[in-house]
Amino acid sequence: MGEDGPVSLWPAPQVDVPVHATVTLPGSKSITNRALVLAALADGPSTITGALRSRDTNLMIEALRALGADISGAGDTLVVTPAPLHAGTVDCGLAGTVMRFLPPLAALSTGEVHFDGDAQARVRPLRTILDALRELGADISGDTLPFTVRGAGALRGGPVTIDASGSSQFVSGLLLSAARFEQGITVHHSGAALPSMPHIEMTVEMLRQADVKVEAPEDPRAPQTWTVLPGPIRALDREVEPDLSNATPFLAAAAVTGGEVSIPHWPRITTQPGDVIREIVVRMGGEAGIVDGVLTVRGPEQLAGIDIDLHDVGELTPTVAALAALADSPSRLRGIAHLRGHETDRLAALSTEINRLGGRVTETEDGLEIEPAELHGGTWHSYADHRMATAGAILGLRVPDVRIEDIGTTAKTLPDFVALWERMLDPEPAGQGAAR
Repeated sequence: MGEDGPVSLWPAPQVDVPVHATVTLPGSKSITNRALVLAALADGPSTITGALRSRDTNLMIEALRALGADISGAGDTLVVTPAPLHAGTVDCGLAGTVMRFLPPLAALSTGEVHFDGDAQARVRPLRTILDALRELGADISGDTLPFTVRGAGALRGGPVTIDASGSSQFVSGLLLSAARFEQGITVHHSGAALPSMPHIEMTVEMLRQADVKVEAPEDPRAPQTWTVLPGPIRALDREVEPDLSNATPFLAAAAVTGGEVSIPHWPRITTQPGDVIREIVVRMGGEAGIVDGVLTVRGPEQLAGIDIDLHDVGELTPTVAALAALADSPSRLRGIAHLRGHETDRLAALSTEINRLGGRVTETEDGLEIEPAELHGGTWHSYADHRMATAGAILGLRVPDVRIEDIGTTAKTLPDFVALWERMLDPEPAGQGAAR
């Protein structure tokens, strides 16, 4: 299937009929990796059910094991037993959650913890969290990957001011381990508007579920300050929600083909940014509704363009850009300058690749302007970015002869993407992956 190397080309399936399917998805990467960190720092063993198993989560599991945690179990059920943290080596791959969530935990270890990752990861911004940890008492050499944290078995903690406008993960990374700091932490953000606030809300909610005392701003206009009091992190068993951001390409398939796709186990209330896809589809002319925990999206005869601020849900940008490229009126995606620091410069990548297929996309200071255009086939480059790869697959549903370079990069968060995509398009029932 063309998943054997970075130069492979996967012929994206194209359809001439509306897609009708039910797609069952694995758990959320964001929740799984937060749950793993909290479980490794908890006051006893925890069981995580419905955990995502993907490259990013496997990197987190191996990193925590390297630092002393015992993690056992098969499939999507994991048992995490905390143990004293010690020296080790952490392979971050290209996972922002690993490179930003684990340095604070490493500062609590005894000994040197060496961090490195993929070549592309070495340009991802990390100095914000590393400088914050230095201010809180950590001994760290280096400002980007590779770097070394020299753990002393404890960290002072206390107040720190950072500019987290480049990534909400800087805030989440500090909060997740802070209950184990001697003074806890008070993080004050000073800078441009914080991106991806739902991810910080997810972190706060999961800390509170573990009986950690957290003070967080209730009003978005209030000072952006979070306080975590020192104390134990309670061990608890967690069930991980489906990954709603991974669901968006499948729901987009309904939107671009005038079809109908359902996702079971959609939570009524969630902090996952992917939930916003419901609003986006409706604003572009489709329908979305939840009945008995199943979200169903129905696509319109023709998609309308959209003018939308995606600042808080930037990870949906590749999906929305693909939808906009197939719409019949212009779109403007705003508030997403921070995407230039993601797995790749997603704004440059999206404009380059859509234009390569005949699109008319212009980069703005904080986003993209997308004009309707007749698209044609060609090679779609993924830039080792899982969401770029799935955006290409969406376009391929309507545009013949789109060939996606390195579709295997989807394993970062969804290892079975190709199989799920093909089952969705199978006109015959194929178990839980597709239904007519």
